[in-house]
Amino acid sequence: MENNDFGFEQHTVWKKARDFKREVCKDTRAFPPEEKYRLTDQLIRSSRSVNALISEGHGRYTYPEQINDCIPARDSLSETINHLIDAHDEEYITEEKLQYYKAKGKELERLMNGYIGYLREKRDEQKK
Repeated sequence: MENNDFGFEQHTVWKKARDFKREVCKDTRAFPPEEKYRLTDQLIRSSRSVNALISEGHGRYTYPEQINDCIPARDSLSETINHLIDAHDEEYITEEKLQYYKAKGKELERLMNGYIGYLREKRDEQKK
């Protein structure tokens, strides 16, 4: 059987970001309708952006270009956590759920930092 996966689909960091995105998007379904084009939209966009930027970076030709997409992916993760704090402040998610997402976000941030570090090492090896 032929494998039609793109390379980025095999990366643990992309897989974890995908799981995170799925959970966030699922939880936004319970938000009130008036948040559809405000907080719900922001959460969906920022959580999707993490995956999109990781996969976009994977498609780049050079390590510096790949790094330049992964750093904004990490920024989008921080933005998503901020929106989740907003959701908690508005009482759309519980404190327990917020802490769950913060823990997942920290795990994903560590993976992203490791991946960025790996890309930097590869970039530096090429310079030698």
